[in-house]
Amino acid sequence: MADRNETFFRPGRRAFLTAAGGGAVFASAAFGQIAPPATGMPGPAGQSDPTETIELWPNGAPGMPARPPVELVNERSKDPTFHDRSVQGIVRPRLTVFRPEKPNGAAVMIMPGGGYRWVVVDKEGNELGRWLSARGYTVFVLFYRLPGDGWAAGPNVALSDAQRAMRLIRHRARDHGVDPERIAAMGFSAGGHLCADLLTRFATRTYDPVDAADALPARPAAAAPIYPVISMTAPVAHAGSRELLIGKDAGPALERAHSPHLNVPADAPPVFLVHAEDDASVPVENALLLRAALRARGIAVDTHLFAQGGHGFGLRNTAGKPVAIWPELFAGWAGKVLA
Repeated sequence: MADRNETFFRPGRRAFLTAAGGGAVFASAAFGQIAPPATGMPGPAGQSDPTETIELWPNGAPGMPARPPVELVNERSKDPTFHDRSVQGIVRPRLTVFRPEKPNGAAVMIMPGGGYRWVVVDKEGNELGRWLSARGYTVFVLFYRLPGDGWAAGPNVALSDAQRAMRLIRHRARDHGVDPERIAAMGFSAGGHLCADLLTRFATRTYDPVDAADALPARPAAAAPIYPVISMTAPVAHAGSRELLIGKDAGPALERAHSPHLNVPADAPPVFLVHAEDDASVPVENALLLRAALRARGIAVDTHLFAQGGHGFGLRNTAGKPVAIWPELFAGWAGKVLA
């Protein structure tokens, strides 16, 4: 039985910057705009959704299951002053775009978390989109396909979307006033795993090219996994994410293939890591494993550990805690590595 708040839906940098200068879910045309996730409830004041979207796959996402997933939006918030929506069963992977009033030429692609069961689009997506765009960044929030939905790419399906999204952002960089060499990736929890997967396996071929955008690199210029899932091996692995990504009975070879700390290349981008030591959902050892692997390969990594913060704090759950400083720390770091 669906919750009353659920909605269903089917299926030369300087030179470059000088030049660049109610309730229903609506289906769009193949190249149109997809309506924001709707729940049938009024939205909070001052928290409008971005209306610009970019669909990743011009002819539909590859490898559709025989029984296509049903896109479901669930409003989890009990507080009318803010959204907390999760989206599952994504069949039309896409980016939503936050354009800054005063663009600085850099961009951040955000991959929200959700345990690979759903995508938490507000707490770990839109809220960061607003915060970063207010500071000059063009922000793209990724609605990615989920590995438990039966797509042909299996455990690589979310990475396929992340790679394709990074290439599309580069392909359309001039349209957004973005320098294609200044695009960072950021991800949270399971989205942090996807971010780490992208920063380590950006060159892995996970889909067949579909257009000119796929000739471009998928490597981000910088990456920020925030309280990330990293290891697929017990006891450090987040059991729910592991089961949905590679299966409950996955063997060591599959665990290794999808544990980013075991796949760090020599040309991985610089990394910004944040984790709370009291995280009871995703142990801090996940971030420490990635940090050690990056350092062993000579990759620059800026690591911030906090004694308190728990899991899933995003922006809104940091008030009164030392971890509240993490967005400013990221902004300071990004201002240097994306300069």
